[in-house]
Amino acid sequence: MRATGTFDVTDFTPAPVPASEIKTGLPVGFATMRKTFTGDVEGRSETLFTAAFDPVIGTGTYVAMESFEGSVAGTAGTFNFVHSATTTGADRQAEFLTIVPASGTGGLAGIRGTGSLAVDDDGTHRISFDYDLP
Repeated sequence: MRATGTFDVTDFTPAPVPASEIKTGLPVGFATMRKTFTGDVEGRSETLFTAAFDPVIGTGTYVAMESFEGSVAGTAGTFNFVHSATTTGADRQAEFLTIVPASGTGGLAGIRGTGSLAVDDDGTHRISFDYDLP
């Protein structure tokens, strides 16, 4: 099955990163996020977000773990999903999104699958899940 929707980031709060003795070519950051979703994917999420990114050159990679509460194609519950992508400033590559096994509750208990995130030229954020339910 496939469900699609759009989302808005309603909060992005940078958090301190523990001091590290290892210095790399890109700074590492951490933040928490909140999102709201509409469409076949309806609800909200809380996200733990980390990235190695240089905003001046627009290059880096992020990894995010989301806890979602709401409904997917009308079925309500909660679950976790993880996603990651890399950009070199002009593109988006090595994209990954998967639903965390055994994380579903309510009507979404047993949900499993993959998905994708995209940002349109006009700034619209899109999400899709290709998923199965028992």
